[in-house]
Amino acid sequence: MADPPGCCSTCATCLLCPYSCQWITAKKEKRKGLRTTKCDCSWFLFLFCVFLFTLVWLYFAIIILNDFHNFNEFIFRERKLWLDWSQVLLIATAVLISYSSVLLVLALCLQLCGQPLKLHWVHKVLLILTALVVAAAFTGLGIKWAEEWKSARVSLQATGPFLHIGTVGGMTLLAWPLASFIYRTRKTGLRVFLLLVYCAAMIALYLAPLGITSPCIMEENQLPPKPALVGHRGAPMLAPENTLMSLHKAVECDVQVFETDVMVSADGVPFLMHDEELTRTTNVQAVFPDRAAQSIAFNWTDLQQLDAGSWFLERRPFPTVQSLSPADRNETTKQRIPSLEQALEAVKQSNISIMFDLRPENHSDYQNFVNVTLGVILQSGIPLQQVLWLPDGFREDVKQQAPGVQQVYGRKRLKDEKEPVLHVNLPYQDMSSEEIRQYRQDNISVNLYVVNQPWLFSVLWCSGVSSVTTNACQVLKEMKRPVWLLPSSTYLMIWIVVDCVSFLIIIWAFILLKKCSHRRQTAGECTRNESFSPLEPGSACGTLSNRV
Repeated sequence: MADPPGCCSTCATCLLCPYSCQWITAKKEKRKGLRTTKCDCSWFLFLFCVFLFTLVWLYFAIIILNDFHNFNEFIFRERKLWLDWSQVLLIATAVLISYSSVLLVLALCLQLCGQPLKLHWVHKVLLILTALVVAAAFTGLGIKWAEEWKSARVSLQATGPFLHIGTVGGMTLLAWPLASFIYRTRKTGLRVFLLLVYCAAMIALYLAPLGITSPCIMEENQLPPKPALVGHRGAPMLAPENTLMSLHKAVECDVQVFETDVMVSADGVPFLMHDEELTRTTNVQAVFPDRAAQSIAFNWTDLQQLDAGSWFLERRPFPTVQSLSPADRNETTKQRIPSLEQALEAVKQSNISIMFDLRPENHSDYQNFVNVTLGVILQSGIPLQQVLWLPDGFREDVKQQAPGVQQVYGRKRLKDEKEPVLHVNLPYQDMSSEEIRQYRQDNISVNLYVVNQPWLFSVLWCSGVSSVTTNACQVLKEMKRPVWLLPSSTYLMIWIVVDCVSFLIIIWAFILLKKCSHRRQTAGECTRNESFSPLEPGSACGTLSNRV
């Protein structure tokens, strides 16, 4: 196969070698007999599908970063191994998407240059492995972390308009190799099929914004107030979670509520701790190597011997740990497990509220835990309206003993609700934008957790949520407005301009490549006829010769 005009032998060789891995036959004289077969076309289609499959996984990988700290904690509880698995995920995903992208670009360039698409067997094996790895990742996500499918639905409200523009751009660029293939192939049926599929896909994309909805498509004057910030275990990116240092750092981030977890020691002292075992956030294995690490099995005296801060510097649960100042590092090593009484005093002095879970909920002595915790609250002197009560167990007893405590429910309101629900605390995946707006109209405070990424905070801000629980209070504090906010008229204009520009580029691509195809055919006919007859001035070959 001769090199087409505009594609030199060197360029064709550079494209063909990494794609086909046939370094000897890449020379021009060795390529004359090569043709793209149906099998080669099938492998190109498989390559394109693997690229799209991997691209979708890349999108999911970016989305689930908001919740990935939960996955790290889960792995530690199961395997006692701490690692920031988000870095492993991103590196592996980057390798897979880079590999499939490079192969796809090579294939499209080869098609434009009129070269055969002879994919080497090594690439075929690697593509199959790539597809299997991504499929396994999706399967594991669906089995162990199914709520992330809901996160993807929420993310489309933030990325939908931009995904539409990017997809239109990608499909528009695809018009060039598609037109080149259509003008080269002699099979009319295949031409018609490809054109119909491409046209149907482009029409669907051009009309896609009719189905795209986002709460951030609104006028500036319609934007709800910025949601209040609730510090998830304090400020866990800046200090060890559930410590007084973490509480103080959260106050510096302008949080309005300190969210924590309470357990009761063996001798009846409520203290702050999330895990049922002390292993992750203390040095219990070094201090008490022969004892089980169950949190509630220790008395308060033993708990005070534990270091609740050094683990933060050793394991670095968040990348922000590396940027801590020397003073903060020194303070971190001095942290101890705080009692609820100490936390309430700090909350009272900081003039913020406290919201907590009481763990473990399935304990046989849970009612005593409730009574002891409530007793500490009443004795602390903190204004009861600053206490947000989350535990569902024995809630009626709490209402009777401390009617001033604000009751927060971890569920949506019921149709036959006996008492009005004023505060709800739910995962951000469990409430739609429409439900948030309805609750806001009904004066129900909605707090959603755990919100760490600016894009997610922006969607919930536009939806009108009252507050969000976050690990990244230092990041969300600095946001003065959502990441993006578009009036509907502006979005309509962008939609029309993008579609029109795309349409014109596609038409231009087909017309230009049609002319190039005609010139190649004319040049080929002249080459074949040179040895049989001289060039006549009025012939097409003579005209082409005169142009040259």
